[in-house]
Amino acid sequence: MMPIIEACLPSPVGGHHSSSRIAAMVLQNSFYWPIIYQDARDFVKACDQFQRRRGISRRHELPMTPILKVEYILVAVDYVSKWVKSVALPNNEGGSVTAFLKKYIFSRFGSPRAINSDRCSHLHNLSF
Repeated sequence: MMPIIEACLPSPVGGHHSSSRIAAMVLQNSFYWPIIYQDARDFVKACDQFQRRRGISRRHELPMTPILKVEYILVAVDYVSKWVKSVALPNNEGGSVTAFLKKYIFSRFGSPRAINSDRCSHLHNLSF
């Protein structure tokens, strides 16, 4: 039965498959015998090429965990002119917020009379 199995396989560059896939290929080519699955398993165990190119199992795969990169989005709105400026900051510290305010708000509009915030701790910083 081994010549039938070899004849039903794809070309040598196409690679080998597991015993259940080989048995399915033989069945698709209209061949059948009672111990087809056992013969396919024996063929796979005896095939040197298959043993060297054994497929990658879940055990060999790298975990697909996402890398969490956190950026903080700071949004400034001028309620009179409806001007909106948003920027992604690498951290949520007072120095970053103060640098943003100096660069985008104070240089464009001057010092504001009031700043509305959500009472975050980075606006209670000494540099602010």
